[in-house]
Amino acid sequence: MPGDEAPAGASTPGARAEINFRAARRGKPPRHFADLEVSERKVAVAEVGLKAFRADQIARHYFGRFEADPGEMTDLGAADRELAATLLPPLVKPVLTQEADKGWTQKTLWQLFDGSEVESVLMRYPKRVTLCVSSQVGCGMGCPFCATGQLGLTRNLSAAEILEQVRLAARAAESGALGGSEARLSNIVFMGMGEGLANYKPLLRAIRAITDPAPNGFGISARNLVVSTVGLVPGIRKLAAEGLPVTLAVSLHAPDNELRDELVPMNRRYKVAEVLDAAYAYFEATGRRVSIEYALIRDMNDHSWRAQLLADELNARGKTWAHVNPIPLNPTPGSIWTASLGRVMEEFMEILRQSGISTTLRDTRGSDIDGACGQLAAKVKNDGASLMGLEPEPARSKSVE
Repeated sequence: MPGDEAPAGASTPGARAEINFRAARRGKPPRHFADLEVSERKVAVAEVGLKAFRADQIARHYFGRFEADPGEMTDLGAADRELAATLLPPLVKPVLTQEADKGWTQKTLWQLFDGSEVESVLMRYPKRVTLCVSSQVGCGMGCPFCATGQLGLTRNLSAAEILEQVRLAARAAESGALGGSEARLSNIVFMGMGEGLANYKPLLRAIRAITDPAPNGFGISARNLVVSTVGLVPGIRKLAAEGLPVTLAVSLHAPDNELRDELVPMNRRYKVAEVLDAAYAYFEATGRRVSIEYALIRDMNDHSWRAQLLADELNARGKTWAHVNPIPLNPTPGSIWTASLGRVMEEFMEILRQSGISTTLRDTRGSDIDGACGQLAAKVKNDGASLMGLEPEPARSKSVE
């Protein structure tokens, strides 16, 4: 059971991972052009002394050409470029990039304005390019098998900090840096560090900027966006009401409350039935099939009876509304958490398929480069803090009787 290994940072036996919505750091990044709604941009450029039409020019550079350096915006005069720079402060800088899959997978650790770090993963496939993006620094959901969860929550990202990950990924793909030839960023998954629905307003603003057509946004189809959640039921219902055809992914990991209470602490607030009811309501509201994420953990949640229970819970709400993505766990070194055996994974998936559940084993990328989100940040924090100029911070845990 999960309690066989205490959460990172625990100082007493019986420590239990806690949920945390309160950011440790509350400093806000400087205002950035990408933080602004379309209607706010003309006002903002006027405030810094630019003519209103410059807002459209800056947007065309930022969203259309993936350029954020005013010095490269040659259709602006020298004086105007200096003024534009006040709306385009640098928000992220690369610290470390690791490559795998012959250069088709790149994982980057970014340093933010306050020294915080987040990760993103850019993956090229034969017919698409996908970016896994972070929405928070760390995560407050406390899932004990998750590297990000063990970092704890530092703070929320602004919309612009999210969008900078997208812009830089789009620029890298277009330049040929991903596999040696030009490509177009086509898919975004909010499956990086953080719980997106716990940072709702910046998440929504980022989604709208990603999906708005150029020059107002990046012009990526909402149908190519995935928002992952551990099961924040109010957030799921709120997102369903937005009218955006993005795909919802629910990180379930167990179909029974006894185990899920320990694997996903949010389950202590919203039980399996409540989460699946909200997910099904999302499907009904949007017409988008829900993805059920299930990290297969050896001898913990990979039993055949749990596969059947999962199938029964999904079928009880309807047919063909959900797709299950079993994921071989990318383990943290030295932990009890490890991936299920191959034959066990196959049996688990076969039970789902025999029950009429669409099931696809997740393609795991970057397992040789600290692929699970949070692993690279933890590695740099614990082993290479001098690289960042920062001291490591202990993960937080809570002791309960």
